[in-house]
This record gives sequence, C-alpha cells and structure tokens, in this order.
Amino acid sequence: MPCAPRAQGALRLVAKRRGAETVIADLRQDGSLKALFPKVRGNALDAVFLNTAGGLTGGDRMAIDVAARQNAHVIMSSQAAERAYRAQPDQVAHARVSLDVAAGGRIDWMPQETILFDHAALHRRLEVDLAADATALLVEPVIFGRVAMGETVQQLNFKDHWKIRRDGKLVFADAIRMVGNAQELLARRAIGSGAGAMATILLAGPSAAACAAQIDLPDSSGFSLIADDVLLVRLLAKDGFDLRKQMIPVVEALATAPIPRVWRL
Repeated sequence: MPCAPRAQGALRLVAKRRGAETVIADLRQDGSLKALFPKVRGNALDAVFLNTAGGLTGGDRMAIDVAARQNAHVIMSSQAAERAYRAQPDQVAHARVSLDVAAGGRIDWMPQETILFDHAALHRRLEVDLAADATALLVEPVIFGRVAMGETVQQLNFKDHWKIRRDGKLVFADAIRMVGNAQELLARRAIGSGAGAMATILLAGPSAAACAAQIDLPDSSGFSLIADDVLLVRLLAKDGFDLRKQMIPVVEALATAPIPRVWRL
C-alpha cells in the first residue's frame, strides 16, 4: 500500500552583529518549519520556531540550521512543546539541528519540552561547531507521557545524539537510546529511578566553571564540570510541571538574557 504523506521541514537562520544588536543576515523556511521573531527585549536576536504539521510521527523529517556570525547572539526557542506521536511499524521521525557559532558569538538553544507518546519513534541529532571563544547553551527537556492526562509510554523508540566541537575538536558527545518498554527502563535506579520527565542542559563556553558554583539541584539530579568550558546538567522529575520548577532556575543561572517569553505563557 502507498505510504501516507509525511511532513518535511527545513529552517536556516544566519545572524550577524550590527552595532550593539544582533539582526537577521539570512533566513530560509521550507515546508512545515517556520520562524517568528518577537519584539526584541535586548541586544540578542530572539527567534521562535514552530512546526505547522502539529507534531512528529513516523517518516517525518525536520532540519534546523542556525549560524551566529562574529559576536552575534541568537536565542532559539519553540512556540510550544513538540509532540512525537504513535508511529507505524518500521517508520521513524528524524530531527536534525546544526548550530555554528563564530568567534565571540553565542547561541542559546532552548526549545520547550518534547512530549513522547506511547509507540512514538523519534531519532534526533544535535551538532554544534564552536569557535575558540564562542558559547552555546543547550536545553532539551523530554516528557514521557503526561501524568496529568493519565498517559503512559509502554513502547518507545527514542534516540538522541549530541556532538559538540570547538575549533574542529570534539569536546563533548552524548547518546541516549531508549528502545522498548519506557516505563520499565525509567523505573531502573541507574536510568530514571521512576522519573517521568528529564532534561539535558549543557553550557559550552568560557563561563562554564564560574556558572557551576551557582547551581543548586535536588538529589534526583546532578551536574558535572567536564572541562573548564563544558558544564553538563541532567535533571530528573516526576512530571513536566516538576521538571520546569527545577529547570528554569538552572537556565536562568546559565543564561545571559531573560528566558524566552514563550516559556512563561
């Protein structure tokens, strides 16, 4: 039988410094990925992306490329939580994000939560290329079914790969693979200890060591200063509400600009 139509989207944003502000140098939008630019609150360029397809399912493909030129500062967030729905057998949704930060530049990648529903199949890849003194703040929250809605994730195919390079040298790599019964996997003490939501936060930049002293986490979460310029935080929570309560103070401690307004709505 013929395959059902699948959503595809591509977004490319290049930002440059003009005076004290960061402005758009180039923008391209294809398919179901679009970008909005709220009223500027500071010198950084606030960009909000949205998936007009309304979520991800097996066979969908999304790609986002963001470049910050010398001394430019871009803050990327999503209009709402992304949703990964039930996929047909042997079909997987793919999402790729590529961030390129030039000398003195900074990109804050702060999408809202990704909600994984039962039988979702999603493979993601995040790659970041940094100049010697560039900075990237990466925030990726994930919710395994909404507790308030009585949702459980019995079967899941979720893979998430991160690679961070500075001057072409790999400084951080991470891979999450959850395939099978998500409830059983998350119940394991060494994996989730019963958590229903998690977030990975990474600050790669000259201020990482100083920021580590400002973080206060509950016992269920932790952080590691991998190098003087690489700080990793992993948060575990029972649900999305509890995760946000933990996450926002951490992001505020690591960011140099206010959290995007879409996070507060």
